[in-house]
Amino acid sequence: MAQTDTHSAMLKHFFASAFTFEKPSHVGIAVSGGGDSMALLRLMADWGKDQRVRLSAVTVNHGLRADAAREAEFVAETCESLKIKHTTLNWTGWSGAGNLQDAARRARYGLMADWAKDNNIDTIALGHTADDQAETFFMRLARASGIDGLTGMQRRRQSDDITWVRPLLMQERFELRQYLRDLRQPWVDDPSNDDEAFDRVKARKAMAALTDLGIDAHVVGRVMDHLSQVRSVLDVTTHDHAIDCMTEDNGDLIFDRKRFSDASPEINRRLVSHALKWMSSSDYGPRGLKLQEFMSAMLRGQHATLHGVRLIGNAQTLRLCREFSAVQDKVSVPNGTWDSRWQITCDKTDGLIVRALGDDGLQKLGARTDGGLPRESLKSTPAVFSGDDLICAPLAKPSHPAGLVPQSIHAKLIHPRGHVFTSLLSH
Repeated sequence: MAQTDTHSAMLKHFFASAFTFEKPSHVGIAVSGGGDSMALLRLMADWGKDQRVRLSAVTVNHGLRADAAREAEFVAETCESLKIKHTTLNWTGWSGAGNLQDAARRARYGLMADWAKDNNIDTIALGHTADDQAETFFMRLARASGIDGLTGMQRRRQSDDITWVRPLLMQERFELRQYLRDLRQPWVDDPSNDDEAFDRVKARKAMAALTDLGIDAHVVGRVMDHLSQVRSVLDVTTHDHAIDCMTEDNGDLIFDRKRFSDASPEINRRLVSHALKWMSSSDYGPRGLKLQEFMSAMLRGQHATLHGVRLIGNAQTLRLCREFSAVQDKVSVPNGTWDSRWQITCDKTDGLIVRALGDDGLQKLGARTDGGLPRESLKSTPAVFSGDDLICAPLAKPSHPAGLVPQSIHAKLIHPRGHVFTSLLSH
């Protein structure tokens, strides 16, 4: 009994260390009903009571298995016994095409982020373990990932205005299940965890075959920690290089061609990949040969397009702007968000839409008076229309057709990844 109490105390200590420097007032808990997430729920319940932190739990039912609804009910019943509010979110967006696990993961995070915002929750705890981390390492190794991929999941990260915390990332799966057995807390085993059609299951079984070499989750974790330290150094170096060679201009990025070319290929690769992700609001940047070709065009001062971004080069500078074809079909309403990174505010909104300025909008503006953004860049910026009539192009000079008295209309960059420079250190 004493050994059990000691193990439980150590587990709670490592768990609580995830909140040592930041204790939120209201934490969401992602609970599927599996062993990892049920251990997270029970640990969070004790921690929340001790720290007087409000807790809410959420389960996402992907609707892919007949037992999923019952498992959500099981979680709800457990939460009720712990006096924790529980919500089930249902996903119905699977079309049957593409990568199921990736689509489900994206949907899960999106649903949970929306739920959190609706409930004034800014922190969500996830039940990923050291085993999940090691499996991720082998999956990415099989894809020949670089150092960013091989550093694995972060214990704490920011996305969608939510802080995602993984308090169990240093614990192994067997420890958590023993903790649940000691509590006599049941859990639900997902049958897909044994389905070798999924890469994660293949990675799990491959790891089991490596134990005779002394390779286990903790060894892989230490390797990932070493790689993470190297990555941090690269991130700082890339950030410093960005400060030296790059400026931001109304959402465009401008590089000094000579200063850009002075850096090592790896630092430039990291900077360009980050810039393309930042401009396109994408989770992932381009890889391999396409990225190398784009960087070659930058070094030669040529024009190119990639990842929804257009490169305009000349002898001295390189400008990255949005590619018109990537935004020509994006439409929003005033005071909403356009292209995931622009907010156009208007005093009056009736009958107005926000879309890319385009060639038709450029023609309506008439003569340019004082330069401003290049034409190729400007036509991909947000503008306010009433039907086919241009009302205002906030980033253009002039901003409205001759003779038109515009409303008070302003454009603000509200990028979900944050400022292009600071996000280099917080991605």
